[in-house]
This record gives sequence, structure tokens and C-alpha cells, in this order.
Amino acid sequence: MKKIAFHWQILIGMVIGIVWGLVAVKADWIEFTTFYIKPWGTIFINLLKLIAVPLVLVSLISGITNLKDVSKLSRMGLKTILLYILTTVIAISIGLVIVNITNPGKIFPEEKVMEFKQKYADNVKQKQAAASDVKQNSPLQFMVDLVPSNIFGAMTDNTQMLKVIFFALLFGISMIMLPESKTAPVKAFIDSANDIVLKMIDIIMKMAPFGVFALLAALIVDIAGDNLKDTVSLFAALGMYSFTVILGLLIMIFAVYPVIIRFFTKIKYKRFLKALTQVQLLAFSTSSSAATLPLTMETAEKELGISNETASFVLPLGATINMDGTSLYQAVAAVFLAQVYGMDLSLGQQLTIILTATLASIGSAAVPGAGMVMLVIVLTAVGIPTEGIALIFAVDRPLDMLRTAVNVTGDTTIAGIIATSENQIDTSIV
Repeated sequence: MKKIAFHWQILIGMVIGIVWGLVAVKADWIEFTTFYIKPWGTIFINLLKLIAVPLVLVSLISGITNLKDVSKLSRMGLKTILLYILTTVIAISIGLVIVNITNPGKIFPEEKVMEFKQKYADNVKQKQAAASDVKQNSPLQFMVDLVPSNIFGAMTDNTQMLKVIFFALLFGISMIMLPESKTAPVKAFIDSANDIVLKMIDIIMKMAPFGVFALLAALIVDIAGDNLKDTVSLFAALGMYSFTVILGLLIMIFAVYPVIIRFFTKIKYKRFLKALTQVQLLAFSTSSSAATLPLTMETAEKELGISNETASFVLPLGATINMDGTSLYQAVAAVFLAQVYGMDLSLGQQLTIILTATLASIGSAAVPGAGMVMLVIVLTAVGIPTEGIALIFAVDRPLDMLRTAVNVTGDTTIAGIIATSENQIDTSIV
């Protein structure tokens, strides 16, 4: 019997999870789903997070030491960061264009404004407090956050991935600068550790269809609560806003990235999209670029022919600083809320949104919900009441799932460009 392809296994798990969640709400299986199904999703997420830091550490050091040239590393790093910023600006611009055409905030029911504010008041206060802490920092705080005072402390927190990347870069560069005879034992250990970590990923990913089922089932139950009709009415009120965000995200995946892949890489887009399907589905299920990172790196190397040197450097960096989908959503959300409050944003204010959302995406934690905290900063920058985020909480998680899929697609697109420009791609695979 022919084995079902892995991406189909994940998709089947997603469908069964959604169906289970809807049946659980209707049949009052909420407690059973929460106590006995949801924990398996949490275990799966924890396993992915467990392997993320070791993967970044050993694969990045291994990749750097294979380069044997510090100047090549600095050139690759500069190109990577500039390309990530460019695609982020493109994503934000697309979001602004679409939201100014659809005007979703101008048709939002007034009676729903107060209802949403009351329903999500506590969530709003939490996000405002988190954003206030960020705003009090120095403009150079991102550089401070880049350098760990204790690498072991940084390795215990998945939101501190930039610090792990910094240490791995410093460690790898130092190895290159020493005679090979002195670093050979360490190099052998790192390479072996990298192989072990990759095998661990293979083992963990066998649980993916079951983990995805549990995550989706729990998500439906959490969103719906004990009243499916109320949930449907909330989503209906935000229909045009959701449509606008989704349209922008689809344009990125099916228009922007294909053009980039076609003209700037050696990868055929059909091959790219087919290979990345399983990564996008996992990103959709977990809402976390960091949790998806192990599969993203494995797919880039095995399915797209991107070298380990490139994948191990570009993709972990992208999971931390490249948030195309999140930035697009922030642009749409900011203008949507401005429209709800009857504010007409000037061209200067919309340019401020582009700048602020771009900067906010750099160093934003690659975990679920981080985009909402950054949105508060964007809203403050252009004078939009931050209490307005209560209006979009109802649909934030499903949209977060979609924009995470766009984020990982953008990361892999840039990895393809870098690999092509550095002749670090296996053309026999693609």
C-alpha cells in the first residue's frame, strides 16, 4: 500500500481537528477536548520548541565553519537583511493599497464596537502593557537584545533566538579564524550533533498529523466557547476586514513570491510551492515561525537544494526578523481601526505605518500573538486609539495562522535568492 504523502497527512489531521472541534462544541464535549485532546497539541508544540534552539546553534555553527571565509559570511549577512527588509516593505505597501480600496472599517457595525471592547477589555490591557514596556526602551534596544549576557539563559527562552544566533555567529567565526588543526575535534562534534538533531526532527515530525489535529480541535473549542452562533456573528462582523488581510496574504504567496522565485532564483515555483506545502501547513497549525523552523530548514535543504551553509544562516535569522505576513496585517489593521474611528490617515501617516511596522517586525518574537503587541506600537505611532485592537481579537488567531504561513514562505524565498547568488544551490534537485 502506497504511503500517504506527509503534507496530506498534516492536511487530514487539520480537517479532522476542525470537524472534531465543531462537533465538540455542538455535543458539549468541550471539557473532554480541553483536558484530553488539547494537551497532545501542547506536547507537540513543546517538542518543536525543544529542538529549535539546538538546531539553530549547531546548524549555524556547522554552516559557518563550512564557509571558511569571514568576508563571504558578512556579504551574505548584508544581502539577507536588506532582502528581508525589502520584502517586508513590499508586504506593508500591498496591505495599505488593498485596505484603502476595500475600506473595511467604514462598513463595520457601530453596535459591535462597544460589544467587542467589553468582551476583550482584559486582552487589550495585557497587550497595551507589553507594548508600553517595549516603547520605553532605547531606539538601540534591538542591539542590546542581540548580545546575551548569559548564553545558557538565552537558550532557555525561544523568544531570545537572536541572542543564540549572535553566539553561534561569534563561535563559528572564531573557529574559522583559528588553525584547522585546533578546531578539528570541535568541528567533528558539531557536525555529529547536527546529524543527531536532524534525526530528532524526523522523529518529532512523525507526530505532526496528531499534533495538528489536537491543536485545531482545541482552537475551535477555545474560540467558540459554548456558543457557536455568537462566534459566527463575531466573525461575520469582521468579514470584510478578514477578507482584506487574507487577500493581501494570498497576493504575497501567489503573486509576489512567484515573481521573486522566477527571476532571482534557480528554483521552479511549482517545485517551490509543492515542497513548501507541508511547511506552510505546519506554520498554519502552530502559528509560530520558530516552531516551524526545524521543518523549514529540512525542507529547504532536502527538497529545494539549498545548501546547509545558506539554510542554517538565512532561515533562523528570517524566523526572527522577517515577518512579511505579520507586517501586512499590521498595516491593514491600523487603517481598518482608523476608519472605524472616522480618522482619515494622511500619506505621511501611512508612510509612518510602513516605517514603524518594518522596524517593529525586526526582533519580534516568532511566537503566536507577538504581532498584536507590535500592532499597539504601530497604532500609537499614528495616533489611533489602541483600545481598538479589541475589535480584531475575535479573528486574530485564525489570521495569525495564515500570516505565519506567509512568514515562512518569505523566509524560504530569500534563502533561495541567497543560495542562488552564492552558488550554494543543488540544481539537480530543483
